[in-house]
Amino acid sequence: MLNRIETRLFPALFDELQQERFITVCTVDYVTGGPNLSAISWVYAESEETILFVVDGRSRIVKNIEANPLVVLNIIANESSYSISGKANLKRERLVNVPLCLSLISLGIEEVRDVMFYGSRISVEPQYEKTYDRDAAGRLDRQVIEAMKKV
Repeated sequence: MLNRIETRLFPALFDELQQERFITVCTVDYVTGGPNLSAISWVYAESEETILFVVDGRSRIVKNIEANPLVVLNIIANESSYSISGKANLKRERLVNVPLCLSLISLGIEEVRDVMFYGSRISVEPQYEKTYDRDAAGRLDRQVIEAMKKV
């Protein structure tokens, strides 16, 4: 996909976004007007045109999107790095059946780009582990993903 611009997720990238994974979110900061970058993991491709993600309801991401809907997600998958940009909106201020105050955001995809620099590939994708109670983390992750899918 190098140098190609798509207007929707292609099948392999859609598949990668069917589970929790590490991605970064870049929004326009509502105070400074500059870029604001955050790492998140609760993400789900609802369709090839829409990505859902969940953040803490008090997150700066929510305030930034309310002020300016332009968002870029970055995902490292399929041996490359992809920029997924579009307009986001607050779909649910608070998810139901989840014990925390979490907000659901919907990103309408406008552009998907392979942004990996020329002549290279990702040999190892980023990995992370939860540093709090693994059972509680797993339970919360399942609750969040199920709540996202039901909206």
